[in-house]
Amino acid sequence: MRRLPPRQQITSVPGRTAAGPGPGSEAAQMSTFITKLDGAGSGPRVAVKDNIDVAGVPTTAGCRALERIGAPAARDAACLGGLRAAGARLVGKANMHELAMLPLGTNPWFGSPINPLDADRIPGGSSSGSAVAVATGEADVALGTDTGGSVRVPAACCGIAGLKTTYGRIPVGGTWPLAPSLDTVGPLAATIGGLVLGMQLLEPGFRPAPAPAAAIGRLRTASTPGIDAAVDDALRATGLRVVDLEWDGFEAGANLFTAIFFSEIWEVDHELADADPGGIGADCSQMLAMVDLFRPGFEAARGQLGAWRRSLLDLFSRAELLALPTLPAIPPRLEEVAGEGLVPAVIDITRHVALFNAAGVPCSAQPVPAPNGLWGGRPASLQLVGPPGGEELLLATAAQVEAATR
Repeated sequence: MRRLPPRQQITSVPGRTAAGPGPGSEAAQMSTFITKLDGAGSGPRVAVKDNIDVAGVPTTAGCRALERIGAPAARDAACLGGLRAAGARLVGKANMHELAMLPLGTNPWFGSPINPLDADRIPGGSSSGSAVAVATGEADVALGTDTGGSVRVPAACCGIAGLKTTYGRIPVGGTWPLAPSLDTVGPLAATIGGLVLGMQLLEPGFRPAPAPAAAIGRLRTASTPGIDAAVDDALRATGLRVVDLEWDGFEAGANLFTAIFFSEIWEVDHELADADPGGIGADCSQMLAMVDLFRPGFEAARGQLGAWRRSLLDLFSRAELLALPTLPAIPPRLEEVAGEGLVPAVIDITRHVALFNAAGVPCSAQPVPAPNGLWGGRPASLQLVGPPGGEELLLATAAQVEAATR
């Protein structure tokens, strides 16, 4: 075994053997981790998404082309400083959707993490391995990145909690970027208490607010009725004041996000794809091939972003937090997101989450009870949205929801 600085040891590298497991093999399909680690320490067990540098370990971002040219990271990503200080045990580099590009969570190179709630459905992406590691008890906390929903979507798919942090609050230096003006780092955990622990590891000294939000603004969307009912029931159970809010910014926010996202992913990843097209999966290649449809709108989107963002922030004068479903429907089946189903699935999966990346605001996702007929009694997911820097209030309120719905 090779000793790795600062206190890390590789115990297995399931996707990085000479041949590696084939995409169709049983081992590949069960790959929660790209690299298993056995770190010393007395702190919590933490899984780290494999687009976040860990000193001495190659960062693949779930991509064969990047793996082929990658070398062990010279130093930890900036966000790991608090974890090291707390003696966290890094249990592995978690699998992910390649290059963090899509919300599905599947991976053709290292195998696809299995959704522990329903193996026939997507685990959600791009932080799929991080979510599965927490949901299966292999980690107490996991770190993911969220550019267009990539912490919240897998949390919702796997029945756990996740937190997208305020843009710029947690440093992203030492992570493989996707869209730099949208990228964030955040924790996933089985409970809201686990998210608090995750924030304390990312930002030592973090403490939730002493009380939950006094008023929550309910945003209405075109969601599956059972999911809407689950969200309403969970909010009602808290005893907190809930007010219905009208806001017509969803479509505009999605359009702004899309123009910015496609322009920036091209700048980050096209050279890698051009240099090794055979090392980029078909779905990511399909996304990069669509860039020219959206790049012409980039400058206009940048010009419109401020006014649209103000329209969202104005809602916080009427309610301290906003609430809506994380996903508008239950997670799609794996076969439904292949081929011609890819783009429609991506649009549907991200329509409640990606726009908040364009706004730069924090959002939490957490499981709430759902009707038995919705998904065999598996949970729906509630998303709470806060103003910039509102993580403390988000988690205090999410804890109130969790306590009321157990």
